[in-house]
Amino acid sequence: MSHKTHRGTACVGALLACVTAFGGALASPAAASPAHRPATPPPVSDFKGVNWADPRDNYADDAVVPSGLSTSDSYATTYAKSKAIIGGFSKLGANTVRLPVNPTSVNGPFWKSYRGAIDAATAKGFKVILGYWEADNAKDGKIDDQASWDRMWARITSAYAGNSKVYFEPMNEPFGYTAQEWTDIAAKWVSTHRFIPRDRILIGGYKYSEDVKPVCADPRLKGTRLALHNYGFWHTDWTSVDQWKADFKSRIGDCASRTILDEFGASMTTGLDYNGPVGTSNEIAYIQAATDTIRELGLGSVYWPGLRNGDTYSLTTLQGPGTNLSLTVNNQSGLDRLHYAWKQQ
Repeated sequence: MSHKTHRGTACVGALLACVTAFGGALASPAAASPAHRPATPPPVSDFKGVNWADPRDNYADDAVVPSGLSTSDSYATTYAKSKAIIGGFSKLGANTVRLPVNPTSVNGPFWKSYRGAIDAATAKGFKVILGYWEADNAKDGKIDDQASWDRMWARITSAYAGNSKVYFEPMNEPFGYTAQEWTDIAAKWVSTHRFIPRDRILIGGYKYSEDVKPVCADPRLKGTRLALHNYGFWHTDWTSVDQWKADFKSRIGDCASRTILDEFGASMTTGLDYNGPVGTSNEIAYIQAATDTIRELGLGSVYWPGLRNGDTYSLTTLQGPGTNLSLTVNNQSGLDRLHYAWKQQ
């Protein structure tokens, strides 16, 4: 049983990869030439983002569809909806969005329209992290099907290798593998996709992406970013901010300059005051510690989730019909803490 079960409606996702250069359909002309690299890759502290997730959670055997989108929408409609939602994320102060992918989404008919979400985000200037989630019928922390996973990554990378705003996360929470098995898989992905600059690759930490040190230490993965996950429900009896900070730092070691906390979150619809005293709330202690640590160490951070319909952790609620969409904030104190982490106050 995945630890996600204990969060109920709040969950996660990620990315794993292994592909042939420029393989797959819908290749863009940009993919045929070496990927453009910014003069100086952004530091991890420039990743200030939110996850945009499927209402059912991102573990799906069918297409994974972020809240507000539909597999029946055209590219133009998907782009228009996504432009509005990304605009809402921008108003929160975010500049990064993490989106889920899986083989059904990418290898099937939805990919043609789903690209509208990616394109709308990059057109807004957002960094986009594309992460692979396994299906809900396995949930064993392993790649479901190697061949379809390879095809998925071939198609994604052929389309977006040339877009410096797009980042690739081979797998979300690879808890089914030993540290050695996982680093072997990750190293193979990096080698297979050697045309992708390493600073545009996020390798999840060991187990539930909960410890980046084994990945950080592998010389084959030098230069890649590291994806860390951490949640308050992991220790429901911890009400010490200092204890939470120590726990965060123990999972990072000396790898802060490469680490993006691309999943962390807590209840945003229950009225908690994250600016107030901790009292007996492990969630307040956790959020204060997380945002303190992000700010202190200069980590990247991507809150879980910025938008997921029906999720008590969701920072926002989606409003409006059709493409006339907007977001309302569920907990201003939670957003205040994100702004503090992002050094916006």
